[in-house]
Amino acid sequence: MAKNEKTSKKVASIASRGLRKPSSLTNTEIKKIAGSVLTQAPDRKRRR
Repeated sequence: MAKNEKTSKKVASIASRGLRKPSSLTNTEIKKIAGSVLTQAPDRKRRR
């Protein structure tokens, strides 16, 4: 993960709304949140 990767204000706002009222999110918004989280996840170590 690069040190400068941050969640955009728009995605953070969508996530906040989703925590308050999950049923208010569209599939597109859920995908944006998931993409942001996966981008910021630490790299996994390779298994041998």
